[in-house]
Order: sequence, then C-alpha cells, then structure tokens
Amino acid sequence: MTVIIIEDEKPAARRLNRMLAVLGIEVEQMLHSVEESLNWLQNNKHPDLIFLDIQLSDGLSFEIFEEIEVKAAIIFTTAYDEYALKAFKLNSIDYLLKPLDEDELKFAVEMFKEKQPEQTNIQVDIDTIRKLLINPVDRKFKKRLTIKIGQHIKILNIDTIECFYSENKSTYIHTSENRNHLLDNSLEDWQEQLDPEKFFRVNRTFIVYINSIKDIIAFSNSRLKLILNSHTETEIIVSRERVKDFKKWIN
Repeated sequence: MTVIIIEDEKPAARRLNRMLAVLGIEVEQMLHSVEESLNWLQNNKHPDLIFLDIQLSDGLSFEIFEEIEVKAAIIFTTAYDEYALKAFKLNSIDYLLKPLDEDELKFAVEMFKEKQPEQTNIQVDIDTIRKLLINPVDRKFKKRLTIKIGQHIKILNIDTIECFYSENKSTYIHTSENRNHLLDNSLEDWQEQLDPEKFFRVNRTFIVYINSIKDIIAFSNSRLKLILNSHTETEIIVSRERVKDFKKWIN
C-alpha cells in the first residue's frame, strides 16, 4: 500500500507521518503545495491513498483535480466546521478533522483497506464540494464578538474590525477606533468564523476586512502592500501565493 501526504503545515505532515508509521504504513512522499503536488503526480505513479489537506499554501487542493486525473483514494484532512462537512457527506468521501485523532485515523485506514479497490473509482464532485466549503448551506458567520477590558465586557460589531492579526503567539484585533484588543482563539479559528466575502487571509499573520482597505500598492516579488484606514503599526503584505485569490476577492 503506497501513501502520500499533501499538507502545507510541515509539523502537521510530520505528525501524520509518525501516526501512520505506528500503524505500519510507510509514507512515500510528503508534499506541501498545489504546485509541488501537481509536479509530483505528473511525474510519478499515483499512490493507493492520499491524505489531502484542503487549504494549501498556494490555494485549495481541489486545483490539483482540475489539472490532472488523480488515480488514488482520497482522505481529506480538514479543520472546516460542521456546515462545510456536509460537502463530504453528500459526496461519500472520507475525511478526518484536525487535530487528527489516532483512533479515527486507524479506523479510516481500516475502512480504506476494506473498500479497496472500488474506493479509487469514486468520482469526486469538486465543484459541489468547493461551493459548499466556500459558502456552505445554512452557514452562519460571526456578526459580533466580545472583548474584555479590565472588569468590563464590551460587544463589538464585526464590521468595526479592520483586521485580525497574530503576534508573539497571540491573536489580536485592530478596530476602526484605532485600538488593539487581545482575543482568546487562534487566527485559524477566527478565519473559519468570518464571512469570506468580507474578510481575507492575506498572509500567515493578517486577516483584513475589505472596507478597511484604504490603498493597495504594488510591492516587490509580485506582492501587494495594503494600507488600512487606521492600522499603521505593521506592514501588511499580501503574500505572493495569495495575490491571485486576493484580486478575485476584491473584485
């Protein structure tokens, strides 16, 4: 049984590799981007099974299927919420929620072994899954949040937030009142709760609100620099691999 892992977070890929080793499964290759995965799959025999993260550093992993016919069974690894997971249920595709659980991984592998070889013939309805993940049915995004100021709890409308950002392993918001506030959850947690029409993850550190963007400036290495209405403490650069999606987002 040949297995590859496609996961942009290298620590997560290494952890999955170790978990599979405990089950006696050797991973042939670990890949970390859409581009790298396409190059490898175009030049190597396809494995029996792929553990595939949805959001890679240079785009959604579904772009791989749009370029080539993947002749392998797929187990998606995802941090998406319960609404988005309807996509997988409708398409009879196996998935594992992050952080990965050892027992659930073992069960998924055993189910794969039982289903071989018919599992490799599953037709993945990429368009349906993509639509449900981006705008899943009945999904409700955050409209407000609460912050603690001393002994007081303040309610903020989500539209008053210019950006979410991470700094020194903590997550903050910057508001239209030119104030910064510490949050409890990680940037990744907040990204899943925000309306993707209003908020965009421009790099690993910043999520910006579209109405807070004052100016967009061409920057080095095909990147973009954002100027927000009041946030001036740190340069906000749209990473090169996200520029294409960012341009689509603002249009």
